[in-house]
Amino acid sequence: MASSSKLHVVMFPWLAFGHIIPFFELSKFIAQKGHKISFVSTPRNIDRLPKIPSHLVSYISLVKIPLPKVEGLHESAEATMDIRNEDMDHLKKAFDGMETELARFLEESRPDWIIYDFAPHWLPPVAARLGISRAFFLIFNAWILAFFGPLEILINDKDERTGVEDFMIPPKWVKFETKMAYRRYEANWIVGATHKNDSGFSDSYRVGKVIEGSEVIIPRYCNEFEPEWLKLLEELYHRPVVPLGLMPPQVGEDESQSWVSIKTWLDNQNKRTVVYVALGSEVTPSQDQLNELALGLELSGVPFFWALRKPSGSGESYSVVLPDGFEERIQGRGMVWKSWAPQLKILSHDSVGAFLTHCGWSSFIEGLAFGLPLIALPFLVDQGLNARVIADRHVGIEIPKNDEDGTYTKNSVSNSIKLVTDENEGKIFREKTKEMSEIFGDKKLHNRYIQNFIQFLESN
Repeated sequence: MASSSKLHVVMFPWLAFGHIIPFFELSKFIAQKGHKISFVSTPRNIDRLPKIPSHLVSYISLVKIPLPKVEGLHESAEATMDIRNEDMDHLKKAFDGMETELARFLEESRPDWIIYDFAPHWLPPVAARLGISRAFFLIFNAWILAFFGPLEILINDKDERTGVEDFMIPPKWVKFETKMAYRRYEANWIVGATHKNDSGFSDSYRVGKVIEGSEVIIPRYCNEFEPEWLKLLEELYHRPVVPLGLMPPQVGEDESQSWVSIKTWLDNQNKRTVVYVALGSEVTPSQDQLNELALGLELSGVPFFWALRKPSGSGESYSVVLPDGFEERIQGRGMVWKSWAPQLKILSHDSVGAFLTHCGWSSFIEGLAFGLPLIALPFLVDQGLNARVIADRHVGIEIPKNDEDGTYTKNSVSNSIKLVTDENEGKIFREKTKEMSEIFGDKKLHNRYIQNFIQFLESN
């Protein structure tokens, strides 16, 4: 297709806001070039999207496809934030049930491209039959996909790695030097991801079929940071890999009462002294581990702002329980914010000097884009591998955990915070993070990646 023609691109993310938001951001970039976007999700998820910027409203259509009812899934549950972790397979099963309606929409609208996530293993053949070009948007970094291995392993379950120990070392197809590997307590997750679950398919099968049916893989990644992983993806999957850059965050205006209150508190703290604590919308530490985190923050003696959200799928009646007297004892020095918090506004505030994070890829990017040392407390999926990179690159440290069960103590939390924030010992982290922010926060650089990708769409 000639690059002067305007494209129609369909976006179809997995039902998690950590996926939906990067898809939405990418939609806006493509729409800015005058291309038409159909953003497809369930009604409730569409209603929870941020507002489309007024100059892009005529280019982005929001398409609602109902989520089929599935036994074991609450009626109002349409995203991972609405469910408990143990209900994930039911959500995937319901997601698979969107196939008929989506196929009908594609047949009627005949877009030029469809960009999809890891989960819809059934979608590439549908799109190919209709002559629609297909791209897999990897919202994670390159190393998580490389760690899973080539297509025959993903699709045919031919992985020689069957035990937990096999995932505690780098895979044999990684020929370069790396410390990238799972800890024992994390490896249980990846072993599970290779087994068929109650949705009828394993996660690795889903990823494999999605890649097999795609014409291009587009990771949220760049050549300026650990580029060898991008090369490995091309070797493993024999497809073009077109990195999107890191899509660094845009800090928007926020006049909300929440931000006014938070800003007032942050304005009263000394420059670069506050540790911002946020574990994302998917992570749910046990009550015991929540207590250890709270007591560790208290013990550190360091000012902190904790964005503490209720666990996924916990319902309206749930209330966060903190150790007895904790909030009274930390008053003035610490702030516990129990509802949604504007993360980018907080990270960009002058008083924030470090970020205690679950190491989701978006948070990883945001922290480094603002030049903040990271205190890593990983839980799921790619987070452990990301935490190894943080420690290896000296842009922060990983809070030590028990290798068997992944538990941490108030002392390991406190000592890690004190080390990163210490004026002398923390100097190395501040220097390395400042260097890294020149890559992660370079909007011009990452904008060029987006433009290259859009040119790829236009010319293919």
